[in-house]
Amino acid sequence: MSTNSGLLSSSIARKFAMALSALFLIVFLLQHFIINFTSVISEDAFNSSSHFMGTNPLIQFVMQPILMFGVVFHFIMGFILEARNRGARPQKYAMYKGSANSSWMSRNMIWSGLFILGFLAFHLWDFWLPEMNYKYVQGNPEDPTRYFGEVQHMFANPIRVIVYCLSFVFLALHLLHGFQSAFQSIGARHPKYTPAIKAFGKWYAILIPAGFIFIAVFHFLNGNH
Repeated sequence: MSTNSGLLSSSIARKFAMALSALFLIVFLLQHFIINFTSVISEDAFNSSSHFMGTNPLIQFVMQPILMFGVVFHFIMGFILEARNRGARPQKYAMYKGSANSSWMSRNMIWSGLFILGFLAFHLWDFWLPEMNYKYVQGNPEDPTRYFGEVQHMFANPIRVIVYCLSFVFLALHLLHGFQSAFQSIGARHPKYTPAIKAFGKWYAILIPAGFIFIAVFHFLNGNH
């Protein structure tokens, strides 16, 4: 009895940790979107906010490492939970119909997660590493007006825009299931609040990725090619 209880507690702990990391990344995604969206409204506002984020020591040397740890932790926990779930069902049901028991998003979270992870690796290679090289390897002087031009240059490439947009479609699919699942895993299942959480999660999962896609397409259409 105690062994089974320990295994259950361990499983619950893993799901709880997974949910907390998901909620942390959801908050970060919203903050990232707000800053990026200023590039559509005001070049100066985007340059100012990007310069602050890129030069503030607290953000660069405390929050940025925490964010990277959160991303890695979330995906590792996702793979562990998926492997354990599959291991718990060594034999498939003969008459199993996935669509009758769960949504497409819930059955394919691992695949949408892998696609998003690949995009994040591409994004780090395409943006973060050049940024680190500019500031810390080459030691260039600070230029608070360079960020808007870099974004327009980035989205001048149609292939990059397509990859970027497709990645956020997969993120939307991932969030459609993951948002509500994260709240359920931390115990937010009260009948009074569940419909509101479900509705908010649905709109978040659609509007935030759609907003990122709009930013990319906007700069592609309005940039200097």
